[in-house]
Amino acid sequence: MREIFAGLPWWVKWIAVPVIALVVFGGVIASVVGFVIGLLFKVLVFVALVGGLIYVVRKFTTNSSSRGDW
Repeated sequence: MREIFAGLPWWVKWIAVPVIALVVFGGVIASVVGFVIGLLFKVLVFVALVGGLIYVVRKFTTNSSSRGDW
């Protein structure tokens, strides 16, 4: 592989080959990046919802227990 690239000009190695790779694998790369970003967003929403649920439950629990002290 190195012998093949050794005889080529610099612009083929550093410009043409990456551009061809992006054209060929661009859809796969975009799908993977989109999946990872979507997964991170869902994890963030899950954490926010669970945190909100814990906050609400603790707030109502402390309010009901303080009413029982009267």
